[in-house]
Amino acid sequence: MSLSSLSRLPLAAALIVSLGSAASAENREVTVTNASSAAMIEFFASNTGTNNWEEDILGVDVLAVGEAVDVNIDDGSGDCVFDFKATFEDGSSAVMGNVNVCEISQFDFTD
Repeated sequence: MSLSSLSRLPLAAALIVSLGSAASAENREVTVTNASSAAMIEFFASNTGTNNWEEDILGVDVLAVGEAVDVNIDDGSGDCVFDFKATFEDGSSAVMGNVNVCEISQFDFTD
C-alpha cells in the first residue's frame, strides 16, 4: 500500500458502508477505501460518546484515489459505534455517524 498525494479534483462526497460478516466484539479493524475522485487528506474516527474528533488517523499521509488503508478503530473504551469524518484535497468533507466497527470490515468513501 502506498499513500501519495493527488491534485485537487471536484468531489460530491457520498458514503457506502459495505457490511462484512459479523465480526467479534473485539475485532475493530476496518479497511477504509478512498473510492472518490479526490485524495483524502484527513480521516477521523471518534467514539460517539465524545464531542470532539480524535486525532487524524492519516497523519501526514494522503489516501489517493483508489487506495485503501487498514485501520484498527479501538480507542480502549470497548465501544463499537464511532463517527467517521474524511476531509478531501478539494476542501470538501464527508461525515458518517454511528458506524458499528464491530459489524463491518469495509468502509468506502465514494462520489
